[in-house]
Amino acid sequence: MERPTALLIGEMTFPFHDLEEMGPHIESALGDAAEVTRSTDRDDLIDLSGYDLVVDYLTDSELTDDQLAGLLDFVRDGGGYLGLHCAADLTSVHAGGGELAHRDEPFPELRELVGGHFLTHPEQSEFGVDVVAEHPVVDGVTDFEVFDEPYQVTADDDVTVLARMDHPDLDDYPVVWVRPYGDGRVCYASLGHTEEAFENEAYRRLLRNAIGWLVEG
Repeated sequence: MERPTALLIGEMTFPFHDLEEMGPHIESALGDAAEVTRSTDRDDLIDLSGYDLVVDYLTDSELTDDQLAGLLDFVRDGGGYLGLHCAADLTSVHAGGGELAHRDEPFPELRELVGGHFLTHPEQSEFGVDVVAEHPVVDGVTDFEVFDEPYQVTADDDVTVLARMDHPDLDDYPVVWVRPYGDGRVCYASLGHTEEAFENEAYRRLLRNAIGWLVEG
């Protein structure tokens, strides 16, 4: 059986979430679950006919009409979407010189696709991730500890939350959720700022499970 094909889309706009730096760690975490093509060219989203899923590691979510339509139509027509960490940051945009500016509201079409969005985060720390549902994405994954940037997020009521944060100073924010989008499937996981997160064996299993679930539909 051929491996599913994935477009890993990101950027090198900011000194953090740099795809050149983090891309190899993401690909290592995904392992043999998919054949990954890494890109910083957002025009690759216009025609996704050669892929089974998109792995989103963009911080600045500004897309042209054609790029946005390509992505949304792809998932709506049965493609998979795996959003990692900064993919839920739907209010940050590039202000030039590697600096961030912020929108008042998240990009609405992408907010609908993801099913939630990033609010803020404290400093990086060790915290727990508790599995709270049975689902193929968390098959064989038990509660684990991870060193990462803990994302405070909001999620829609109609997503299925699979894992929640166990942090001494924060509420139990969702960490992983899934949802349908048209004929396609969406999985979002908020971990992924640090190399340590992508080296965590439990998280690696979760991400590989997610690819299998995303493409089987």
